[in-house]
Amino acid sequence: MKLLSAISLLFALESATAFAPAAKFGIRAHGTELSARKPFISGNWKLNPQTREEAISLGKEISDSITENTPDIDVALFVPYVFIEAAMGATDGKVMVGAEGCCPEINGAFTGAVSASMLHSIGVQWALAGHSERRTLFGESDEYINGQCLKLIEEGMSVMLCVGETEAEYEQNLAGAVCAVQLKKGLAGISKEDMSRVAIAYEPVWAIGTGKVATPEVAQSVHATCRKILADMYDDETAESTRILYGGSVSPETVDALMAQPDIDGGLVGGASLDSKKFSRIINFETA
Repeated sequence: MKLLSAISLLFALESATAFAPAAKFGIRAHGTELSARKPFISGNWKLNPQTREEAISLGKEISDSITENTPDIDVALFVPYVFIEAAMGATDGKVMVGAEGCCPEINGAFTGAVSASMLHSIGVQWALAGHSERRTLFGESDEYINGQCLKLIEEGMSVMLCVGETEAEYEQNLAGAVCAVQLKKGLAGISKEDMSRVAIAYEPVWAIGTGKVATPEVAQSVHATCRKILADMYDDETAESTRILYGGSVSPETVDALMAQPDIDGGLVGGASLDSKKFSRIINFETA
């Protein structure tokens, strides 16, 4: 009888583990040895601002908002190529200044392109890849985006891979499937060891620039799914250490609730990053 009871208990424990939610990957005790996932707040300026002077002014205002009372986080700005060096000077090393993309080729007859090696030569360490606007407006395929990721890693740089579903795909409950395809294709050929230089930005396309925001619970659910996909692709350790940011109309009003979720490690902020007061509030988010 004791043997049967022990076997029954073991089976129950294994069953509980098998059906545990994906949120088990969401342990994020900042400042402790339990997690290496430092929060990461980033801004994407897109086709803004319009002059070098405006870029310098905005960069300085954002840099000045980072004080000794700011949480222990990483802050980055992804800016137009022509403003990168000006923004670097304006932020005085307090903010990482990255590129909004790059060409997967290193040199050759590619008019208008900018390579990873060119960016690296002026001190850029981070670049975006796979933003939904690049996918939809410029026709960048998963294969092209994978080429960007590989070239950035090969150059010794870091990449923020953007993934996310359209509103129609969300309504059909396809968010997880879309993210799985984009993650697997975008990260093809990137080793477990190189994943330390990769961040993921989940950006539901229907929430970008629309003012719509996935509820913290919905965002958390998709982030946990993405982390489970990374665990299947690599292992639990890699999944747990990879930072996954939320990128759908993050605002001063929504940032605290989003950042309180265990699998949300930061934000890729669009419009609000062009307003230094709003972006300052996002950088200086508050959690209970």
